[in-house]
Amino acid sequence: MTSTWVRRVGVAALAAFLGAGCSAAMSGSSMSDTKMTPPTSTSKAADLRAGLNALLGEHLILAASATQAALAGRDGEFKAAAAALDTNSVDISKAIGSVYGAGAEQAFLPLWRKHIGFVVDYTVGVATKDRAKQDKAVADLIQYTQDFGAFLNAANPNLPKAVVADLVKMHVTTLKDVIDAQAAGDQAKTYMQLRSTMAHMDMIANPLAEAIVKQFSAKFTG
Repeated sequence: MTSTWVRRVGVAALAAFLGAGCSAAMSGSSMSDTKMTPPTSTSKAADLRAGLNALLGEHLILAASATQAALAGRDGEFKAAAAALDTNSVDISKAIGSVYGAGAEQAFLPLWRKHIGFVVDYTVGVATKDRAKQDKAVADLIQYTQDFGAFLNAANPNLPKAVVADLVKMHVTTLKDVIDAQAAGDQAKTYMQLRSTMAHMDMIANPLAEAIVKQFSAKFTG
């Protein structure tokens, strides 16, 4: 599981280029409990990219943890993982808000939570062997990719709707593959698929970071 530090640096890095500053965002935090040294960079663009990768990577790991617990009937573990996943969602929305303002943050959070709800629907369908529920959840997720693509395109013209939709579609379909492997009890396939799905998160985070840098080029140096 990713550390508290990763979550903090994810938000802080995104806020840094707007003048908030990573050091201020992380003030009062101690690194002794994680024994990790935060990466340093003179490039705000690099910090932005690292922050997005951290947040989206954490999203995937927590989502997979929640689905695994749900499929295994471990209710307490599922609730804990789901709560952590929602905290991550709030952090991502705050990161968006640090770039585009409070209005965008408030609009982004329910939209982001929506796809998590559809993933839960799919997981329930798999657990109960309800094919109709699974099919509806998949259809809802595919439609969601269009809605999410439209949202980001409206915020940043450097993010074409179709491109964003395709990237998010890959995220939800590869996460579906993880859930299917979990349900089948195939541990080797689960973790190999999880590695592939994690790598794909970079394909979302990196273009998003590049588009933001291009949109707000005056705010970046180096």
